[in-house]
Amino acid sequence: MEAGASDLLWADAVIFASPENFGYLSGGLKDFFDRTFYADGIQPLNLPYGVIISAGNDGTGALRQLERIVKGYPLRCVAEPIISRGPPSMAGFKQCQELGAALAAGLAMGIY
Repeated sequence: MEAGASDLLWADAVIFASPENFGYLSGGLKDFFDRTFYADGIQPLNLPYGVIISAGNDGTGALRQLERIVKGYPLRCVAEPIISRGPPSMAGFKQCQELGAALAAGLAMGIY
């Protein structure tokens, strides 16, 4: 709830992580998008991003909502979304670590 537009302007890339609540993004992440979308200086933003969704269901509703929102910034997805279904697991945590490492490596190599 403390992150804002200045954080997006500062960042080289973003990983959005959210539980799926009733087929949608968490209220906190949706609130972040609501507060930052019309902020001054955001519209030329073109950051690479990744996404992690923890889902009790299938996660597709939350992913679809996020993809629609980020088109307006614009942001560009640079990795396959991670949808971890069911209770948190070591396999899911490993996928998240790999996403972070891949994004960091791409930035270091100038790919993104």
